[in-house]
Formats: sequence, C-alpha cells, structure tokens
Amino acid sequence: MSLKSRTAVVTGSTSGIGLCIARALAGEGANIVINGFGDAAAIETERAAIEKDFGVTCAYSGADMTKAADIAAMIKEAETKFGSVDILVNNAGVQFVSPIEDFPIEKWDQIIAINMSAAFHAIRAAFPGMKARNWGRIINTASAHSKAASPFKSAYVTAKHGLDGLNKTVALEGATFGITSNCISPGYVWTPLVEKQIPDTMKARNLTKEQVIHDVLLAAQPTKQFVTVDQVASLALWLCSDAAAQVTGANISMDGGWTAA
Repeated sequence: MSLKSRTAVVTGSTSGIGLCIARALAGEGANIVINGFGDAAAIETERAAIEKDFGVTCAYSGADMTKAADIAAMIKEAETKFGSVDILVNNAGVQFVSPIEDFPIEKWDQIIAINMSAAFHAIRAAFPGMKARNWGRIINTASAHSKAASPFKSAYVTAKHGLDGLNKTVALEGATFGITSNCISPGYVWTPLVEKQIPDTMKARNLTKEQVIHDVLLAAQPTKQFVTVDQVASLALWLCSDAAAQVTGANISMDGGWTAA
C-alpha cells in the first residue's frame, strides 16, 4: 500500500496511540499533521523524527480540540499547505473518573467537547474536500466504552457512544463519494491516558495501583493483556487501504474479547 500524495491529520498525536498512527501513515508515504498539547521541545522532536524517518513532510498544529474555530482552522491550514486532507484520524481524548454525583460539570463539558464534538467539527471541515476528490478515510478512535459502560466514567462512556453514532451517520453520507468512516474500539491500551486515570480509579474504588491494573483494567479483557499502540496503528493503516474500501460505518473491537459477551 502506498499513501504517497495523501495527507493525514491526526488529532491528539503528540504521544500514545495518535503518534503511533501518525508514524504508521507516514511510513506509507503520507504527509502528516500532528496535533496535541505537551512540551514544545518534545513535540518538535517527534515532528522532526517523522520527517527524518520517513521522508515526508510533517506539520504541527496546536489547535485546541475544545474550540470549533481552532479545529476548522487546522483543517484549512492543512489543505492550504498540502492541497488536501485525505485521511482524518479523530484520536484526541481525555478521561476523568468520578462518581456521577461528584462529577465536576467542567470535566463533563471538556470530555464531551474533546472526545466527541471535536470529531464532528473536524469531519465537518474536511468533508467537502473529500467529497470533491471522491476519496477519504475517516478513522475515529473510540473505545470498548463505545459498546459497554463502566462505573465512574459517565462522560467518557457517553462521548464514545456518541462518537459511534456520528461515525455511522458520516459513513452513510460519504458512501457514494468514496469516503469511509470507521471506529476503532480498543480495550485498555497502555498509554499516558490510561496511566493517568489509575490514581483516580484507586481513589474512587479504594484500591491499590496493582489492584486497579489487574482487578479493574485487565479484568475486563479476557486475554489479560494490554492492547499495544502498534496493533491499533496497524488496523488504522489497513482501514486506509483499498482492501478496506467497502468497510464503512463499522465499529471494530480490539479489546481482547472484552465486549464479546
């Protein structure tokens, strides 16, 4: 497979799953726009490494995924710089764990904005160009929580269920324009996002770190193993291939059997 002449925008890609997907797409020749927050020097190191390792052009956008105007500007800037946005990976995500009666309203608003609404704003901005070119690949990083709930994650579960609904609608609207839209729904992947929620889960459930890992996180996955970022990136890459041209509107589980029951 070659993605030369294609351009991919990957949100939330300064680390973790998003960065691995960005590097996988660059490995097939796509120019890349990475996005996310973090240490400026570390981000520049990752951006430059993509260019050096794969011989593509990689730009960075600091667009705030809670702001519709920032997201639209990111897509427009990518189209101006590269001529098109062919692949959109909606990967940005945040998490917060709390009993619902104590769940901070500002955290609810933030999680809904970043995990769900940001995907709408990005798709809305990129869709006209994809339709005009009769080709597009939209990949939404959902979660096993788009199919099943867990306690103390009301906002995250709601956002991921909503993302799956958006995904299906976009798939139908793009079906006659060569545009596919799919969700990848991993179980627990060992990323900074998962690592950061462990202390809150310890507090909410009154457990030790080891108990959270083995009795909460991996308890959900029958394989008793974390999904790897490379595995998620490989599936994203396949969804961009011609072999996956008739796969659209799907929500593909990669969760070690978590949602099989």
